[in-house]
Amino acid sequence: MTWLLIAQAVVLCVTAVVATVAAAVIGPPLFHEHLHLAGSDTSGSTFDHVEEAFRSAGLLTLGAALLAAIAAAGLVTVVLGRRLTGPLQDLASAATRVADGHYGATVAKPTRLSELAAVGTAFNRMSAQLASTEQVRQQMLSDLGHELRTPLATIQVYLDAADDDVTSGHELTAVLREQVTRLDRLTRDINAISRADESAITLERNPIDVAELLASVTGPRQDHLRARGLTLDVSAPSGTTLRGDRLRLQQVLTNLLDNAERHTADGGRIRVTVRPEPQAVSIEVADDGDGIGEEHLAHVFERFYRTDTARDRDHGGAGIGLAICRSVVLAHGGSITAHSNGFGTGARFRITLPTP
Repeated sequence: MTWLLIAQAVVLCVTAVVATVAAAVIGPPLFHEHLHLAGSDTSGSTFDHVEEAFRSAGLLTLGAALLAAIAAAGLVTVVLGRRLTGPLQDLASAATRVADGHYGATVAKPTRLSELAAVGTAFNRMSAQLASTEQVRQQMLSDLGHELRTPLATIQVYLDAADDDVTSGHELTAVLREQVTRLDRLTRDINAISRADESAITLERNPIDVAELLASVTGPRQDHLRARGLTLDVSAPSGTTLRGDRLRLQQVLTNLLDNAERHTADGGRIRVTVRPEPQAVSIEVADDGDGIGEEHLAHVFERFYRTDTARDRDHGGAGIGLAICRSVVLAHGGSITAHSNGFGTGARFRITLPTP
């Protein structure tokens, strides 16, 4: 506020100097000229007194106006300064808290200053995003710790049992192979998500027949699904094509089907439906399984996010597959959404991809 007052004072001083010089230098000659044009006698002491009166009145009027301007400028500066400094101090304080690691700090948005309100809104959004990112990071570290601890603990138990000749070599080999496979899957998932940023994905775009793409993904898993009593219905009109990376899209569909299978009880049903749309094609993977709570729908595509941590661990999920799906679909210029009416009502995941 001090600098604002100084700036106002400088402006007023310059204005006063210019106005005074103008009134003293320009005013009297003009007054004298107008009197002459009016036919008045411009000689003698009477005219000198009139001219002096004009000059004095002008300077007094100018001085009063400048004093009023100074008072008004000072009042406006104080009022605006207080309105500015308060929100700015709150913003600086909140920024300091965020810098100190207290993510989620927010500021109150001024109601009468639209520019500062916009800054406050942007800051609150940034703070909320940082808090969400920090929460995901902490959850990620916790999940990774658990994912690593479980197979390592299992391996340790069976190695101890082998030392005590409690378990056979065949059983030990089988357990080691299973746990190494689990660790390898986790490693591949982490590598995949680290490369799955939109800017890092490279695509080999080629014409793709959607029906053939689905057949390549659903065909190999039919026997496994039948063994669990799961029904897989595929509806894909022939002749529907798009242009994209076949391997990447296979990965997306595989992740969605894995997710549907993981959360569908034995005897359930999974449906894959293709719908041609203007300039696009949509692929929907739906199931009648666990469903998703409304509070989780906005977060299911975040990295390492799980709607039910314990359940997903038991099913082998690491909270990465859907994040990979989103990154690949966005890299194709498409969109992916999740829908559910709540727990126990099943879930639907819809991909929309542009057509050639």
